Amino acid sequence: MPSVEALWLALREDADRPALKTGDAVVTCGALVNAIVRRMVLLDESGATRVALALDNGIEWAAWDLALLFSGRICVPVPGFFSPAQKVHVLESAGVDTCIGAEPPQGAAGFECHSPGVWKRAVAQAAPLPEGTRKITYTSGTTGNPKGVCLDAKSLLAVADSVHKASATLDIRHHLCVLPLATLLENVAGLYAPLLKGACVDLRPMQEIGLKGASGFDVGQFLRVLNESRPHSVILLPQLLLALVAAAEAGHRPPPSLRFIAVGGARVSPALLHRADTLGLPVYEGYGLSECASVACLNTPQARRIGTVGRPLPHVELRVADDGEIHVRGSRLLGYVGEAPHGDDWLATGDLGTVENGFVTLIGRRKSMFITAYGRNVNPEWVEAELVLQSPIAQAWLHGEARAENVAVLVPRGEGISDADLQSAVDRVNERLPDYARVHRWVRAREPFTPANGLATPNGRLRRDALAAIHFPTEVSA
Repeated sequence: MPSVEALWLALREDADRPALKTGDAVVTCGALVNAIVRRMVLLDESGATRVALALDNGIEWAAWDLALLFSGRICVPVPGFFSPAQKVHVLESAGVDTCIGAEPPQGAAGFECHSPGVWKRAVAQAAPLPEGTRKITYTSGTTGNPKGVCLDAKSLLAVADSVHKASATLDIRHHLCVLPLATLLENVAGLYAPLLKGACVDLRPMQEIGLKGASGFDVGQFLRVLNESRPHSVILLPQLLLALVAAAEAGHRPPPSLRFIAVGGARVSPALLHRADTLGLPVYEGYGLSECASVACLNTPQARRIGTVGRPLPHVELRVADDGEIHVRGSRLLGYVGEAPHGDDWLATGDLGTVENGFVTLIGRRKSMFITAYGRNVNPEWVEAELVLQSPIAQAWLHGEARAENVAVLVPRGEGISDADLQSAVDRVNERLPDYARVHRWVRAREPFTPANGLATPNGRLRRDALAAIHFPTEVSA
């Protein structure tokens, strides 16, 4: 297993090799090491222990994150797409005493400027953390405030090592960060993994990439950056992959430099993966969660099966419990902030799935399943993933708990989408579904499902309880 020292040595081995870039600006490994050392000195001078990173994607984010990793301090990334209240919750619950950014998040109390971009405050009583905690990543969850997942450096680097070895045959030398580095997936698989294998990481501000907040995406801007950067690899969420595939089908082909397009974060429709395959896009679906230090399973060039999330990576073991829930052992959380350390070797993921010939197929979230009035179990994520593949439908939520009919709440993809357009899209999906899972009735959503209105998490997962409270309040109150 690689250690923090192994990553440090990888950066020091070849001082002239490009490590990071943004646009025309390139930072060599030697320059990055010097930048890291300067920041470690500043951290020593400030007496920082628990440090929040409130920065946009860029060389600064990477340099500070690595300085915290190599100095043994606790890093607390603050996602830019979190609401002001969520950002304050992150700082307060984690007991952050130092904040790195142009200024502390709005509403954060007690911070004073220690040096340019470094803010300090006294913390009277910080929540206890499991021993060995080096990163606290906050999961958006589906209800309530984000939860702080405590991880050690060993787990983070074990995942990074597995990811870079999984794509080793493709000789990836240039990775473009598309997702925020404050998300663990891009942090581990998009920064640590490329640096471990000697690749250069292209870091652009999120607005330049085309991502706006947690739900806005300018596919035209993304394609421009993609063709300018000409990366070997990118990591995408399913919504971004759908936009890329639709653009490619319309004639806007991505650069031929792409060798590895990893996709994960939520359920991906096999139909979308087949469309990508037809276009010759090298898409590899994976699976993981923050509690497993990110990626646990991944399709690879040597072992790929569309419709599955691949096989478990070498650093983990996986089993399916009698009730169908996936359990993972290996790299995992130490515990949650403010809670007792996680004691069990096996982590119950909350995801349902099956394993065949080593390949893992996800069925859905255990909490998302509903039972119809006729006693049939329905996984709504399956149906929703098929609905949003239809061009008139941007978002979909399926509700059917204890009902004789399944009702879909649909967000149209534009103002000009008629009821007839939506009905035709629903009819096409229903043709491929068994009766019990079909959309028997649908209504237009009152507004898009976004983190801002509390109807979706930042990675696009629906907040089902919140949606039910708005669209079916009498059923919820009953």
